[in-house]
Amino acid sequence: MSKRFEIIDPMNIEKWDEHLLRYPGATFFHTQCWAKLLSDSYGYRPKYLSIYDKDDLCFLLPLMEVNSILTGRRGVSLPFSDYCEPMVGSGDISFREIQDYFVEFGTRAGWKFIEIRGGGEFIHGPSFSSFYTHTLDISQSAEQIFSKFSSSTRRNVKKSARDGVEVEICNTPESIKEFYRLNCLTRKKHGLPPQPYDFFKKFFTHIISKNHGLVVLASYGGQPIAGRIYLHFGKKVIDKYAASDSTYQRLKPNNLIIWEAIKWYSGQGYKSLCLGRTEPGNTGLRQFKVGFGAEQKIIKYYRYNLKKNEYIESHESATGFYNKAFRMMPMFLSRKMGEVLYRHVG
Repeated sequence: MSKRFEIIDPMNIEKWDEHLLRYPGATFFHTQCWAKLLSDSYGYRPKYLSIYDKDDLCFLLPLMEVNSILTGRRGVSLPFSDYCEPMVGSGDISFREIQDYFVEFGTRAGWKFIEIRGGGEFIHGPSFSSFYTHTLDISQSAEQIFSKFSSSTRRNVKKSARDGVEVEICNTPESIKEFYRLNCLTRKKHGLPPQPYDFFKKFFTHIISKNHGLVVLASYGGQPIAGRIYLHFGKKVIDKYAASDSTYQRLKPNNLIIWEAIKWYSGQGYKSLCLGRTEPGNTGLRQFKVGFGAEQKIIKYYRYNLKKNEYIESHESATGFYNKAFRMMPMFLSRKMGEVLYRHVG
């Protein structure tokens, strides 16, 4: 096989997303619109490492160059993505070949490290961190899907509807604005700054308006109280962002939102719905997702230190003093901090 190694930018390749549909491993995070959103919002530069045999794509490792005066220069596959497994096509590609390729490129680019979110079948080294993913089979009828929910999840879905919560499937700028308001409340509760509002406006431009995503809002008495953002590509869906006003937690709006999203996507012929990543220590959220009949799997993140030529050992995140500071911070200031910080942490 005559292999050709290339660094490509999917934003400049015509019909990139149509080409991706040929590969079973392709997800929304491999798409052109996700690359455009990250580049337009935070100034990241696409450096997708690819291996071709003639015109056939044999291997793809999507990378964005994050160049920050605060956190340094590195390659990430991909920033703000729950996972982004290396994509493999036909051909005989060895792990050593792949690693030599990204190490050589990253070293020339002056990166501190390369982070890969997934790829455990290729990478023979210790993981930097790990998360759970929860995926539902939504290829069956709504009745069959609902029957696989836990008894408590079914009760909560019915209770939410019975108590007067209403759910709407949206694709408007106004729905993004409502979600952002709820997101600010949620991030404050978790002790984190919210993503910039400009990010969500561009999210609408690059994704929602292009029919690659939806906003699902739950309202009570005419007031939006919870929302979730879904992304879709091929026959796969991911529940990417969730936000709510905790004042209305007793109404279980998120149970009803997820159920209505499942029904909508199942009715449109989609086959799977991923409920996103969950930190191992968040047992409550894990139980919530398993209650929908989701299959739980572990996904590992890897970091390769280009200075030491080795994978960095596991790193467990911990709540720090900054979480308390963000909880106490006035909302307007927290928003400003988000506008400044997010591009540096990708």
